[in-house]
Amino acid sequence: MGTLNEETLKVYTAKSQADKAINSLKGILLGVNLDGEVHPKEVNELQKWAIAHNDLISRNPFNEFMTVIEETVNNRLPAKETIEDLFWLCQKYESDNYYYNAVTADLQILQGICHGILSDGVVKEKEVFELKNWLEEHQHLNTYYPYDELRSLILSIVSDKKVDEEEKIVLKAYFNQFVQLYDNEVKKQIEFETADINISGLCTSEPDVIFQGKTFCITGVLKRGSRYDLQRDIEALGGIPTNSVTRKTDYLIVGDNGNPAWVFSCYGRKVEKAIGLRKEGHAIMLIHEFDFSDIVDDLK
Repeated sequence: MGTLNEETLKVYTAKSQADKAINSLKGILLGVNLDGEVHPKEVNELQKWAIAHNDLISRNPFNEFMTVIEETVNNRLPAKETIEDLFWLCQKYESDNYYYNAVTADLQILQGICHGILSDGVVKEKEVFELKNWLEEHQHLNTYYPYDELRSLILSIVSDKKVDEEEKIVLKAYFNQFVQLYDNEVKKQIEFETADINISGLCTSEPDVIFQGKTFCITGVLKRGSRYDLQRDIEALGGIPTNSVTRKTDYLIVGDNGNPAWVFSCYGRKVEKAIGLRKEGHAIMLIHEFDFSDIVDDLK
């Protein structure tokens, strides 16, 4: 019986991995196609996606995906046709998928769209406006982090009907938080261009933190030390560390775990709850780990 359970678990895990990979690909294809053009660097990013998911090649429809992408890289298929064919395959897979979850899929697709936009290292005005349209068409994601944040950012950028160069850099920095590009050259280019941009998102920048008698919760994996050490520092400064977000929570410390998918997975659960409570009128401050650690170090 134990062996059967393990095998069943493997099947469901493989299914989940396949679903996530396909949703990611679908998003990339949408992002690449937003401006109606296919750049060679975007085709190169598709090839690297195929390499990164090569362990799924024995599963349908991944063998088809890999073949189509390889044919395009070798100039045997038109790039535009490839985008359309791959997107059709993704949709066909979805229609046959009994375990398909629309919300999870749409959040993964959103991540993929941002990936596709970034894949050539250039954010174009047309892409931004098309992304705005996609966000408007998917308002059922309103209660899911980080949809609200991204939509708010995009709406503020396009409010003057244009996207200037500084705003494009800001978007690059924002997308780069949760997109893991496969092309190291493009990745380094974006990191160089956005080195001076500090994106804190929903996290408060330059927060004013009161420790005495206040309640603190930590989410995510910390880059600076352990959760235990940070909780101990909070206690030493008069704060009360907790393991869950409640109406009594004053501060949520958001760890920078380096996982590009964190905003679309379970890591966002506490963040979502905090956002929901804030919308109900509860004053919960979200603080990035780095900012909070700097404050703690200054007070030690």
